Order: sequence, then structure tokens, then C-alpha cells
Amino acid sequence: MKVENILQSKGRAVETIAPGATMAQAIHRLTSAGIGALVVSEDGETVLGIISERDIVWALSRRGTEILELHVTDCMTRGGPVCASDDMIQDTMTKMTRSRQRHLPVLRDGKLCGLISLGDVVKNRLDELELETNVLRDAYITRR
Repeated sequence: MKVENILQSKGRAVETIAPGATMAQAIHRLTSAGIGALVVSEDGETVLGIISERDIVWALSRRGTEILELHVTDCMTRGGPVCASDDMIQDTMTKMTRSRQRHLPVLRDGKLCGLISLGDVVKNRLDELELETNVLRDAYITRR
């Protein structure tokens, strides 16, 4: 199964934030939308980085409340992993695990087209396992 399958079921909407926005603005956006990460982008298509709850906690531990006035670019993760919409989900799971990133921007033709989270990947895998279980159960019942 491919990343595209996850995007088809969850949608392609991506919350982005400008690199010059303040951390206070980023925190407000995260909490008001109930999400764990924002893609940092000037144009909504190019990925400059990602600002996640983890980035905020680390910045807070190093710099205290002064982070609220810093720019997103001062605290974001740069050059983190991304995936393509036609990548296999198994490969994406490996990438997320190795990089310890819970959110991956999804690119198509080099442009942002979605964002997947570890929760999206786990949900997809659980759905696959449920389908496999049901198929095996049906096959077992019909052979009795």
C-alpha cells in the first residue's frame, strides 16, 4: 500500500506557517487546530521545515519563555525527512522510526501535497490487519 492511500482517506489539507511567524503564533495554531505539527512554508508548496510539539518543548527547555517571541525558523526542524505520495507505507514507517519523526510532509513532483503522522500510519496498518483477519476468518468458516 502507498502513502497516497492514506491521503485519500484522511485528506490532503496541510496546515502551514510562514517562517517569519512567531512561536506564539505557531503554538496558538497548533492548539486551536488540535494538531501536532505545522509545515513551515512561504508559499504552501515548498517545505522549509517542520515545527512540532517536540521542537517547542526542546526550545522551551533551552530558552524558556523567550521562545514565544522567536521566529519559527529559530526552533523548527530543518532538512527533516519527507516522503512521496507513491512511497510504500512500509518504507515510510521505517523512515519515521529511524529519524524519530512523527510527522512527514508528503511531496508530489517536489511540491507539498499532504502530511502524514505516525497515527495515520498506525491506523492504516490496523485497518489492514483487520481486513486480513476478516478474510482469514471468512475463508476458515467457508471451509468448515
